[in-house]
Amino acid sequence: MAVYNYDMVILGSGPAGEGAAMNAAKYGRKVAVVDDRPLLGGNCTHLGTIPSKALRHSVRKIMQFNTNELFRQIGKPQWFSVHEVLRSAERVIAKQVASRTSYYARNRIDTFFGRASFADEQTIKVVSPLGMVETLVGKEVVIATGSRPYRPADVDFSHPRIFDSDTILDIDYTPRRIIIYGAGVIGCEYASIFSGLGVLVDLIDNRDRLLSFLDNEISDALSYHLRNNNILIRHNEEYESIEGQDNGVVLHLKSGKKIKAEALLWCNGRSGNTDSLGLENIGLKPNSRGQLQVDEHYRTDIGNVFAAGDVVGWPSLASAAYDQGRSASGNAIESGSCRFVDDVPTGIYTIPEISSIGRNEQELTAAKVPYEVGKAFFKSMARAQIAGEPVGMLKLLFHRETLELLGIHCFGYQAAEIVHIGQAIMNQPAPGNTLRYFVNTTFNYPTMAEAYRVAAFDGLNRVF
Repeated sequence: MAVYNYDMVILGSGPAGEGAAMNAAKYGRKVAVVDDRPLLGGNCTHLGTIPSKALRHSVRKIMQFNTNELFRQIGKPQWFSVHEVLRSAERVIAKQVASRTSYYARNRIDTFFGRASFADEQTIKVVSPLGMVETLVGKEVVIATGSRPYRPADVDFSHPRIFDSDTILDIDYTPRRIIIYGAGVIGCEYASIFSGLGVLVDLIDNRDRLLSFLDNEISDALSYHLRNNNILIRHNEEYESIEGQDNGVVLHLKSGKKIKAEALLWCNGRSGNTDSLGLENIGLKPNSRGQLQVDEHYRTDIGNVFAAGDVVGWPSLASAAYDQGRSASGNAIESGSCRFVDDVPTGIYTIPEISSIGRNEQELTAAKVPYEVGKAFFKSMARAQIAGEPVGMLKLLFHRETLELLGIHCFGYQAAEIVHIGQAIMNQPAPGNTLRYFVNTTFNYPTMAEAYRVAAFDGLNRVF
């Protein structure tokens, strides 16, 4: 049995694992990365962020073709199956794997493919798909194994009509109607995707409003546009049972309702991938959702074992995971290249998309902060009119007296890109972090970025 020695062994090659590996390699450490699938990229590349966003992009193109008057002059409306649209995602995944493989090779990071588990605090056993066992010894270990959809025991996920957010990518037919149970970020994104493909969607929410962590106005706008796209949202509902049939699924709700569709997509929570890591061998115990507790340095209760990404819970975003992994390895090797990741913008790829950073109106009101609001509606922006994307707005929240930016909330075309301009200004030291930056800066015209100038003048008009 081969034994290999490393400065750092990283379990998982998703964003957190990649961030940790690249940072340690840059500081001259000998690094190994283990992944349980034979291709690099982790769940982010193969099951989560990349395929769902590529799928969304293709669906948006189809929607534009079928609704744009210019396109109507050159062809009739087109219908595409889910399987056909998934092909574009497969091409993107292949490109991502190729890029990431080159990163590891360039930085001389060793990769092992197989199931990893702890033998002790520094020893990792890797069992390949063929049963071969290799032993890796690492001075430091970073757990970055990600997460998977939570599966309650009373739901039969082996049924061909019942999917979760991983298995939905293998669907080989296009349902006329689908039930999406769970109206979190993933549920809302897939509701947009299926609706864009002409599928009737029942979106089941066990709360009283969509994505309640968002600013209320943004949440309300999302609800309106989902309903406008013929998505039926059912709030304050919980399942009693899910009955798989030969030609569909029946969802029995505790309220007494019965909903039938050709497929059901379960999007209600995620669990950390820790159950097969042999954590009991090192005295490390995850919580009920398989997540690991870490300190501000991403260190677990075991001194040389760190964790980052979805496996530690919040915020469970690919963007944050990369920085968390980088910080975890930075702390492990004491390079100084580390920080606790807590200033993360949300990026929600519904149709239209949403992004925000900072506090919302509810939080500022509860904290009794004297704030004011500035808005720019996309329907009046030249670039949005040119692009045929009139839906949405940029909303700036700022202190009435100091004009300091307190929150940025964007809904609509390029929202996930637009938010970063405001994020950069919010992070500037005073007095550079105020609304005045946007009125004293010349923006290219026509651009979506100039929405900041419009919103800033709108806000100043409310103050002066």
